[in-house]
Amino acid sequence: MMRKAFSLMELMIVIIILGLLAALVMPNLVGKGEQAKQKLVCVQMKTIAEAIKMFRIDTGAYPTMEDGIGALITNPNPARYPNYPNGGYLDGKNEPKDPWGGNYIYTLNDGGFDLVSLGADRQEGGEGEAKDIYYSQCQ
Repeated sequence: MMRKAFSLMELMIVIIILGLLAALVMPNLVGKGEQAKQKLVCVQMKTIAEAIKMFRIDTGAYPTMEDGIGALITNPNPARYPNYPNGGYLDGKNEPKDPWGGNYIYTLNDGGFDLVSLGADRQEGGEGEAKDIYYSQCQ
């Protein structure tokens, strides 16, 4: 009775082929996770920006910088914002976080607003994966 099995040569050829495939595919996959996170930041910022614009339509003003993004979840001042809808403008009970777990920074400027994610390093400045991402640059 003869058993069928792979020879050492056949196994070596399969291992070499798998190694070559991995060598060709891996460089294309490395770094894609960070690129995806940077794109996700822009998607999240657009959602927050739409909520800020709806807040302005309903209340007549953008949230103050003191109220920040939290003003989109609960009414920070019922006397100042009587037209604030029940349930707020964003789902959830907490302010949204960027993909690296950092808070979005909300700023007012010249009749408008901007949002900032500090990137992977959660510090101002930086380059590459650590660069700051601005809503005004996402558009």
